[in-house]
Amino acid sequence: MAILRGHRITNIYAVAGLCTIGGLIQGFDVSSMSAIIGTQEYKEYFNNPDSVTQGGITASMAGGSLLGALFASWLGDRIGRRDSLFVACVVWLVGSAIMAAVQDIPMLIASRVINGFAVGILTSQGPILIAEISPPNLRGRLISLQQWMITWGILIMYFISFGCSYIKNSTASFRIPWALQTIPTLILMAALPFLPRSPRWLASKDRWDEALDILAALHSKGNKQDPLILTEVRQIRDKIELERQNKSVSWMELLKRKNIIRVHCAIFAHIWSQYSGTNAMMFYIVYIFQMAGLGKNTLVIASIQYVINVVMTLPALAFMDKWPRRKVMMIGSCGMAIWLFTEGALMASYGHAVPGGLNGVSTVTWTVDNSAASKAIIACSYLFIATYATTWGPVGWIYPAEIIPLYIRSKSVSLATVFNWSMNFSLTFFTPPAFRNIQWKATAFVHVFLLFQETQGKSLEEIDPVFDNESIWAFKVKHHPEEFKHEIEHTKQLKVAGLEPTKIEVEVADKRA
Repeated sequence: MAILRGHRITNIYAVAGLCTIGGLIQGFDVSSMSAIIGTQEYKEYFNNPDSVTQGGITASMAGGSLLGALFASWLGDRIGRRDSLFVACVVWLVGSAIMAAVQDIPMLIASRVINGFAVGILTSQGPILIAEISPPNLRGRLISLQQWMITWGILIMYFISFGCSYIKNSTASFRIPWALQTIPTLILMAALPFLPRSPRWLASKDRWDEALDILAALHSKGNKQDPLILTEVRQIRDKIELERQNKSVSWMELLKRKNIIRVHCAIFAHIWSQYSGTNAMMFYIVYIFQMAGLGKNTLVIASIQYVINVVMTLPALAFMDKWPRRKVMMIGSCGMAIWLFTEGALMASYGHAVPGGLNGVSTVTWTVDNSAASKAIIACSYLFIATYATTWGPVGWIYPAEIIPLYIRSKSVSLATVFNWSMNFSLTFFTPPAFRNIQWKATAFVHVFLLFQETQGKSLEEIDPVFDNESIWAFKVKHHPEEFKHEIEHTKQLKVAGLEPTKIEVEVADKRA
């Protein structure tokens, strides 16, 4: 299969893979602290930051991401999804340069805020672009690549930081990992000119010829008369014509009855993903295993969870387009609840407080001395990550990107991403390395069962009527994943009967001044 067609990358997997380099960048940022905060060089250079200060350093990235996600709404509608990614890359390079040259804690926090701003744009516009270029039968798998790339970024940066931790008595132990964060950004910047723009964004700007060319190149090897392309263009055209009445879209549009449920679900898909407890695992895993009584080889044992994270995301890549989204989220909620409840119970039953902190680390104020309990805690941590990686990890990105109509998609997904980073900020700053979130997992199960509509196998335009149903209760709505295939077959029959134009002539609707 050709990857380049007319100096443009048209292999759908290659396009999605390059778009999700933003996820790799986010993963780099996540573990750029986790393996470093326990090193002697880091603690000495930054005067052994206490738990509040370290929480502020770690959470500053999420604070910047919150601002970046807000800005991404305007930017994505203004210049498009692809060009927004380029802006984010430039911002990331600036932040990484400052971080590599850091002199003190304020400078470190400032650099992480700047990097976070870039991540806010990347995590908002990247999944939207993938959703808008993907055919329905591949959309779940392709957006899941975002989460898989995040896991790879976490793993790669963790081992880079782990390797550099052996550089003793030198700030190079943390400056080198922070400088290497620029490499994937440079790769993405070099690839962006060859990536297609979103055909749906182009159509919304009345650039129909370009939109048609891109859809045909991505979905039918350039055949503009393929029934799949005919069906997609007709759906997009009908949807945009319907939305022409909303020429000036304000944020209040998100609160209208026809939109509020889907915006609500997009926001809470991010909230439950963040409140699952995965942030404590990712950011503070070294502290957590110290609490479990592991004095030596903490970094090595902690690294296993990052490998599990990468490997267990693979089933989602392979089967996400065959698995109903609702069931995946509900099963994941129950599984994570079990592992965290067990882990918390073990720590409470076999642990004890350590006044003043463990081994001089003021953040670690609890420890477990029982060997069997420590091993069980480690096992539960690994099982938790495995469950998250297969369920909420990928679905947390897929669901918000696919349930929002085009004319408010950038605003809504940006708002949902803002909540994602708000929860991330609150958890990384305020949550000590302990596990106390069982109530959120139980709530997430009920919430998904009641309100989260099924979207598997539907085109983006077909998802709208699902949420426009008179009943807001998701469990009452029947799911028909074969609807899009039936519409394509109908288009084929119309063509054979001579009732469907053999040449697509898209008339731009409503050209009034």
